[in-house]
Amino acid sequence: MENKFTLFLAFISAFLISACHFTSATDADEPAQVTPNVTYEKSYNKPAIRTPDGANMLDLETPLRCNVNWQTQQLILTLPFNNSDFKLKPVVASDDLPLLEVTGFTFGTMPAEKALAKLLKEADITVTAKDAPYPSLSGEDLKGELTDVVNMITNAAGIFYQYDAQKKLITLSRKAEHIVFVPKTRPIMLGLLDVLRGAGLTSMTPNWSEYSITFEANADLRNNLKQLINYFETNPILIAYDVRVFKITPYDGCDVEWKNLLDEFHFGSITTAQTGVIGRVLTTTNEINITTLQRFLGAKANIESISEGKFVVPNLWLSRFDVGKCGKMSYPQSELSILAKAQVESDNHITSDITLETTNGQITQFKAKNKLGENFMIIGLPNEIFASGEQKSEIVVFMVPRLIKTIKTSENIKNNL
Repeated sequence: MENKFTLFLAFISAFLISACHFTSATDADEPAQVTPNVTYEKSYNKPAIRTPDGANMLDLETPLRCNVNWQTQQLILTLPFNNSDFKLKPVVASDDLPLLEVTGFTFGTMPAEKALAKLLKEADITVTAKDAPYPSLSGEDLKGELTDVVNMITNAAGIFYQYDAQKKLITLSRKAEHIVFVPKTRPIMLGLLDVLRGAGLTSMTPNWSEYSITFEANADLRNNLKQLINYFETNPILIAYDVRVFKITPYDGCDVEWKNLLDEFHFGSITTAQTGVIGRVLTTTNEINITTLQRFLGAKANIESISEGKFVVPNLWLSRFDVGKCGKMSYPQSELSILAKAQVESDNHITSDITLETTNGQITQFKAKNKLGENFMIIGLPNEIFASGEQKSEIVVFMVPRLIKTIKTSENIKNNL
């Protein structure tokens, strides 16, 4: 009945429209247009069109990052590098400001863009700001070349500028695209990528032919990267972590009895055990390695590999390893990230501040201390963190720290592994 009523209304509407339509002689000679019977689907029921997972999974770092030889791990690697290869610069270069001398420039507290507009007014340079307002500043009796005074103000406000000499226009912004060139050594390139990710950067473009990384940075990140480059002047030590993440599902549906490790391995094989907000971290001798651990667990639970890879941490810096980069993105655990800040102490003792987090925030945090040659593993992470409603299971993170000792050289280095 409803369909008939709808059809009747459509008929009346068509009649009224045709009654009010005036046609020319040409129109009248043309055949009547027939509207086909079309069925329209609700567009919101269709899935969004997106890049296929197969294309998203292509990652140029995979051959270097996602291969770990657990049988022949080199715990100390000496790495020569050419320090002169380090360069950090903006992608788009700014024109030089006019060679003018500033004498006694004073301004009260005002946003940086207004202070610069006041400074550059006499030079007939227009100031435009992409994302103002910027921090407020005050200055008294500033002197020097115009470039130096502009740099003083922009550096104090934590902003960038780009000058177009032809248009006499200076453009201000909080972020700018930069490119950093690094020595042609893969561990250093990986280390820089991991430091940038540790700083929260998610969008960057590495070029493995010229060993460069292009990224957008604010002033703080740019300054930190300058400090890191200067840090390499001191022949620093890098800490590399080999990582395996796997899920264990007990055959009997009960908790894994981790205390049975004490019966399976010699006393002293587990040197420390700490409790975190969630989970525990165990420091072990190499008697408990990835092979013997999985043999122990395999008798009690099904083991499913989630991810395996490596990341590099310059001493006292923070780096990040995204589990999904070396695993299937379809796994719910792929959103897990491991952040590490490491410090090498005397006699090759390593302190590792380890944080586990997802896109929803921090899961847990540990401070693991071990000697070179010892391993540590994080146990007791319920899989419910990532996938609710699954059969009782746990996530295990096994990590082996290694040392990379860098040595500056003037020689050309090619693709050190």
